[in-house]
Amino acid sequence: MYQDILVPTDGSDGTRRSIAHGLTIADRFDATVHALSIVPEGPLGTLQTDEAIPAAERAVERVEAEATREGVDAVTAVERGVPHEEILEYADEHGIDLIVMGTQGRTGLDRVLVGSVTERIVRMADVPVVTVRLNDKIRIEDADEAARIARKTAEQEGYGDVTVREDPHRTSASWIIPIETDSGPLHVHVDALTSEARVAKGSETE
Repeated sequence: MYQDILVPTDGSDGTRRSIAHGLTIADRFDATVHALSIVPEGPLGTLQTDEAIPAAERAVERVEAEATREGVDAVTAVERGVPHEEILEYADEHGIDLIVMGTQGRTGLDRVLVGSVTERIVRMADVPVVTVRLNDKIRIEDADEAARIARKTAEQEGYGDVTVREDPHRTSASWIIPIETDSGPLHVHVDALTSEARVAKGSETE
């Protein structure tokens, strides 16, 4: 029924459930998930900070990592432009059968903007659109707490000389903590909702 499923993501907490939902559907129909992040642009260029592009790349990499864990094929893309226009264009150009989107952004204005983008997609898309709302409350808001959990998890799994290499960053309700160990560099993923953590290896380390 579905061969190509588009999951737009901005890396905000509100995309967590839409990603999970998209992967579940893809697994059910043996479909490919397309993770797409849009860096908004206007007449004068990017409307966000210099961090916008790396954040968008991390957002789609997170979807790819989750897809790999679930055994689902995934492709990623980062585009610049007007979000709803870029999403609709991508869907048309790549033969997308279904779009799965969150209805919430980060906070404040972002929340309003993401909701507005989703509303436009629902009205204008030529394919079915599934909207998913995040109802869970974020438990781990603090990067230092995420880093503490990451170090403890790595040590419990037998790694020694554990240090945090870079500041943790949060994408799609998960903290990603780059660490250095006696076995080399790794990443630890800490779920911001449940505080569960795991050491990511291989293609999951992004």
